[in-house]
Amino acid sequence: MNVDVQDIGGNGSGQALAFTILENEEIYVLHPQQIIAYQGPSSGRADRFMDVKGMYRKRKLIRAEMSGPCRFVAALPPGYRIKTLQLDGKSDLLYDFRHLFYYSKGVEMQTRVLSMKNMFVTRDVVKVKFSGKGSIGILTEGTVSEAALDPLDPLYVDAGSVIAYPENAKLELTVYGNHLASQHMSYHWKMTGKGPVLFQAGRQNRRFERDTNDSDGIIKRFLREVLPFGGVFIK
Repeated sequence: MNVDVQDIGGNGSGQALAFTILENEEIYVLHPQQIIAYQGPSSGRADRFMDVKGMYRKRKLIRAEMSGPCRFVAALPPGYRIKTLQLDGKSDLLYDFRHLFYYSKGVEMQTRVLSMKNMFVTRDVVKVKFSGKGSIGILTEGTVSEAALDPLDPLYVDAGSVIAYPENAKLELTVYGNHLASQHMSYHWKMTGKGPVLFQAGRQNRRFERDTNDSDGIIKRFLREVLPFGGVFIK
């Protein structure tokens, strides 16, 4: 299977994913409405209802089963990207199932129930661990970055930006820095352990654009930043 990622148009446009599926290959697309072009036998696409677990985790009813030989193109809206990961059967990363765009035949999923504290922050009950050999496509906002965990030296990552982390990782919800820094940042995961952490770089774009386009006076902006909850009460 080959996946070619192309930008559509100029700046601010989305991406097109061109899939080439060989004979005896099969992948499962969890957002079938994004398939905009297809070339191959009509029987090469079969939309099916997902099982109950899949419906709950993805909050979708249908997936498209694409079998080769065929070619098709899927489109993504502006701001979204696909990160393709090759699995060798040894990965212990935990993912949010809602980030999954496609996975290939041979990939299996196992559910991991989160702690109550993690449920409160992530607003999710479970994470998914992939096993087997094949490829998966992870839907992200912006560029995906990767950092290695250390057993002793913690890594702080914006809680809403984390895509995947090792099952062995120790997570603590926190903020860091001095009083002013910790007062105005969003919650971060303080993470230690072994293995890579994947996180997306586009989540903060909306706030950055709002701040850079802010036409308010310097005093109003200063008060908004300095006062506790100033961003909420001072518009």
